[in-house]
Amino acid sequence: MTQLKDYYDKNIVPKLFEKFEYTNPMQVPKIDKIVLNMGLGEAIHNIKMLDSAAEELKILAGQNPVITRAKKSIAAFKLRAGMPIGCMVTLRHTRMYDFMNKLVNIALPRVRDFRGISGKAFDHNGNYSLGIKEHIIFPEIDYDKIDKIKGLNITIVTTARTDEEGKELLKLMGMPFNN
Repeated sequence: MTQLKDYYDKNIVPKLFEKFEYTNPMQVPKIDKIVLNMGLGEAIHNIKMLDSAAEELKILAGQNPVITRAKKSIAAFKLRAGMPIGCMVTLRHTRMYDFMNKLVNIALPRVRDFRGISGKAFDHNGNYSLGIKEHIIFPEIDYDKIDKIKGLNITIVTTARTDEEGKELLKLMGMPFNN
């Protein structure tokens, strides 16, 4: 069992149970999955960029990413349906907790001029989305071997019913909210 999962079971569950006055332990929110997504519009012209992004996402997540494809054709962007335009990976269980621990304790403090993340990026169901402009904040990425700095979208899906419950869960897990 990971360190963060153990901390969640022993410390966070009792605090959430007390604060929100749940009647059943199964009502306490938990993290369900974490989805990492890299959208690469430039992959239309340079397919090698998609290969390097998939390799870097594989190093970050510890599992193979799925190549995402365009659903519609858009003539203005020279995009046809079915063309590869990005990659994504879904983390669950042990890898999810390991990535969450790495994100909160190692990667986010390495962001330039970091003052916390916005607490307004919830989707009214307790799920949180975070955009990172430079994927090189993660220590696994070797700065000398990358060809271009890419962005990364991180979605943390929780079982919380409201944004308040989801925010409290993530705050207790160590997410540095600025408001």
